[in-house]
Amino acid sequence: MGKESNSRGFFGWFLVLVILDLAVGAVVYIIKKKLDHGNDNKPTPVPDPPGAIDHRGGDCFVAAGRLVDNKISWREDSALTDGSEAKLDLSKGMYDAGDHVKFGFPMAFTATVLSWAILEYRDQMEAVNQLEPAQQSLKWITDFLLNAHPSQNVLYIQVGDPVTDYKCWDRPEDMTEKRPLTQVNASVPGTEVAAETAAAMASASLVFKTADSTYSSTLLTHAKQLFTFEDNNRGSYSEKIPEVATYYNSIGYGDELLWAASWLFHATADQSYLEYVTGTQVLLSRLSFFGASGNSVIENYRKSAEDVMCGLLPKSPTATSSRTASGLIWVSEWNSLQHPVASAFLAALYGDYMLTTQTAKLTCGGHSFEPSDLRKFAKSQADYVLGSNPLKMSFLVGYGDKYPQYVHHRGASIPVDATTGCTDGLQWLNSTKSNPNVAVGALVEGPFLNETFVDSRNNTMQTEPTTYNSAVIVGLLSSLVTTSSAVKSFG
Repeated sequence: MGKESNSRGFFGWFLVLVILDLAVGAVVYIIKKKLDHGNDNKPTPVPDPPGAIDHRGGDCFVAAGRLVDNKISWREDSALTDGSEAKLDLSKGMYDAGDHVKFGFPMAFTATVLSWAILEYRDQMEAVNQLEPAQQSLKWITDFLLNAHPSQNVLYIQVGDPVTDYKCWDRPEDMTEKRPLTQVNASVPGTEVAAETAAAMASASLVFKTADSTYSSTLLTHAKQLFTFEDNNRGSYSEKIPEVATYYNSIGYGDELLWAASWLFHATADQSYLEYVTGTQVLLSRLSFFGASGNSVIENYRKSAEDVMCGLLPKSPTATSSRTASGLIWVSEWNSLQHPVASAFLAALYGDYMLTTQTAKLTCGGHSFEPSDLRKFAKSQADYVLGSNPLKMSFLVGYGDKYPQYVHHRGASIPVDATTGCTDGLQWLNSTKSNPNVAVGALVEGPFLNETFVDSRNNTMQTEPTTYNSAVIVGLLSSLVTTSSAVKSFG
């Protein structure tokens, strides 16, 4: 409700956008808890050099559809007829945030980032018993994306009408609003969302390659088809379907093309995809670390990634000054945590690449930094999010003694036994009572630059959780389970 277009208008390499709503929240919360309080489980061996486990810590996978093995007392089946007007089953997938529209663009990005986190930190997730839940959440999204791609040149990118939806405040189980479908095709292209979906499917194909080779092959086939479709039918979906720009605007599709090509190269080793790539620095820098050294193009990506890392390290001569007084990376007042969480994930990942390949230092303006410096930065951002901040508040719902009580989330705000329609449920939006249901594991959007936070359901700028933020923090917290464990191959 009350989306702000500019805050969600770019999906480049900087990994800033999309939340596994309460879905990935479960993995986040449990990982963090186990990191903090200890666990007798030992992780399976990780690639050398292995690191010691740092035990810390979701619970809510807010997904749509017919919920399987549902452990959330205040959630039931919802959106079971989504897609019926096109004779498709689009009941799965996830609502993007605290409302009930399924936006394909952020959902696909969520899947891609979650796949990346699983591929890099599978052992860590398994060590805290969260690998299977993460994979289940991923498959819940990719099942939806597969069904949303019924033919080579057609992709359904949205379920629900945000204009209608945002006038309501009801539980997803009780919604009766019409759920129209939006598609991109050869006549109405949407390169950004098609490419992001291709990236999601290509990365997920790697996750399921061993456990379910048939499903993995299906994902990869769809990824290739979508890449060909969006490459041959270029056009910004924000221009072709201008109404989407209010919610998830795009200022260009170049980064998504490169992102998709990067993942397809990792999934296929087909050099033709590598020719597309001129961005996505950290993902492609792994090729320089793990097997493509000497390739001048790849080396340039590694250099670009190093420049980014130098900008993040607070003691670097080229450190960005875009931070709060307490050191949180700061870019936007809307969804302020997306940037520091993404930055920290990338820093932890890059540091692990260095450790695994015994790369001793990173040089920034004549000053040398070690992998431990990158990890220290990543941990500082994670610690801020989890309560080491001037407010002494955790922005991860359910974690710690103090966390947001008025999360902008319909299901969390309405009592399970309440009967509401579209508009009479607004009483719960405007209620002065805290949410009756705790959205454990949801990451809210975060503080202002002056490090204040207004805990109000109507303050969507700060209290709304999103699936994309949660996907990235899953990666971040997983990376902090142990000191080094970068895998040398996704295959």
